[in-house]
Amino acid sequence: MTWRHAAVVLWVETMGEAAKRLLKEALELPEAERAELAAELMASFDGEPDPDVEAAWAVEIERRAARVLSGESEGVPWDEVRARIESELRRR
Repeated sequence: MTWRHAAVVLWVETMGEAAKRLLKEALELPEAERAELAAELMASFDGEPDPDVEAAWAVEIERRAARVLSGESEGVPWDEVRARIESELRRR
Protein backbone atom coordinates (compact mmCIF):
# COMPACT_ATOMS: atom_id res chain seq x y z
CA MET A 1 0.00 0.00 0.00
CA THR A 2 1.40 3.40 -0.96
CA TRP A 3 1.49 6.32 1.50
CA ARG A 4 -1.13 8.03 -0.66
CA HIS A 5 -3.50 5.05 -0.54
CA ALA A 6 -3.01 4.69 3.22
CA ALA A 7 -3.81 8.38 3.75
CA VAL A 8 -6.98 8.05 1.68
CA VAL A 9 -8.07 4.96 3.62
CA LEU A 10 -7.58 6.76 6.95
CA TRP A 11 -9.38 9.83 5.68
CA VAL A 12 -12.35 7.83 4.38
CA GLU A 13 -12.66 6.01 7.70
CA THR A 14 -13.35 9.34 9.43
CA MET A 15 -16.14 10.30 7.01
CA GLY A 16 -19.84 10.01 7.72
CA GLU A 17 -21.99 7.66 5.64
CA ALA A 18 -23.42 10.44 3.45
CA ALA A 19 -19.92 11.68 2.61
CA LYS A 20 -18.77 8.13 1.82
CA ARG A 21 -21.70 7.68 -0.58
CA LEU A 22 -20.94 11.00 -2.27
CA LEU A 23 -17.25 10.11 -2.58
CA LYS A 24 -18.09 6.73 -4.10
CA GLU A 25 -20.35 8.39 -6.68
CA ALA A 26 -17.84 11.17 -7.38
CA LEU A 27 -15.05 8.66 -8.02
CA GLU A 28 -17.20 7.07 -10.74
CA LEU A 29 -17.36 10.36 -12.69
CA PRO A 30 -15.15 10.96 -15.72
CA GLU A 31 -11.84 12.65 -14.91
CA ALA A 32 -12.88 16.08 -16.22
CA GLU A 33 -16.05 16.08 -14.10
CA ARG A 34 -14.10 14.93 -11.01
CA ALA A 35 -11.64 17.78 -11.55
CA GLU A 36 -14.46 20.33 -11.85
CA LEU A 37 -16.16 18.95 -8.74
CA ALA A 38 -12.89 19.04 -6.79
CA ALA A 39 -12.27 22.63 -7.88
CA GLU A 40 -15.75 23.70 -6.82
CA LEU A 41 -15.41 21.97 -3.45
CA MET A 42 -12.05 23.62 -2.83
CA ALA A 43 -13.42 27.02 -3.87
CA SER A 44 -16.25 26.61 -1.35
CA PHE A 45 -13.69 27.09 1.44
CA ASP A 46 -12.58 30.46 0.10
CA GLY A 47 -15.70 32.48 0.79
CA GLU A 48 -16.68 35.36 -1.46
CA PRO A 49 -14.07 36.30 -4.06
CA ASP A 50 -12.20 39.58 -3.60
CA PRO A 51 -12.59 41.60 -6.81
CA ASP A 52 -9.08 43.06 -6.46
CA VAL A 53 -7.55 39.60 -6.12
CA GLU A 54 -9.61 38.30 -9.06
CA ALA A 55 -8.40 41.23 -11.20
CA ALA A 56 -4.78 40.65 -10.15
CA TRP A 57 -5.02 36.96 -11.06
CA ALA A 58 -6.53 37.83 -14.45
CA VAL A 59 -3.56 40.12 -15.15
CA GLU A 60 -1.10 37.42 -14.03
CA ILE A 61 -2.77 34.77 -16.18
CA GLU A 62 -2.61 37.06 -19.20
CA ARG A 63 1.08 37.76 -18.50
CA ARG A 64 1.92 34.08 -18.25
CA ALA A 65 -0.09 33.19 -21.36
CA ALA A 66 1.69 35.93 -23.33
CA ARG A 67 5.10 34.53 -22.24
CA VAL A 68 4.13 31.04 -23.43
CA LEU A 69 2.63 32.27 -26.70
CA SER A 70 5.71 34.39 -27.45
CA GLY A 71 8.02 31.44 -26.81
CA GLU A 72 9.71 33.21 -23.87
CA SER A 73 8.56 30.42 -21.53
CA GLU A 74 8.14 26.80 -22.52
CA GLY A 75 6.65 25.66 -19.26
CA VAL A 76 7.27 22.31 -17.61
CA PRO A 77 5.51 19.08 -18.64
CA TRP A 78 2.92 17.87 -16.10
CA ASP A 79 4.71 14.54 -15.64
CA GLU A 80 7.84 16.39 -14.46
CA VAL A 81 5.91 18.70 -12.16
CA ARG A 82 3.97 15.80 -10.66
CA ALA A 83 7.14 13.77 -10.10
CA ARG A 84 8.79 16.75 -8.38
CA ILE A 85 5.77 17.29 -6.11
CA GLU A 86 5.57 13.59 -5.20
CA SER A 87 9.30 13.52 -4.48
CA GLU A 88 9.02 16.54 -2.18
CA LEU A 89 6.05 15.02 -0.37
CA ARG A 90 7.90 11.73 0.19
CA ARG A 91 10.76 13.63 1.86
CA ARG A 92 8.43 15.16 4.47
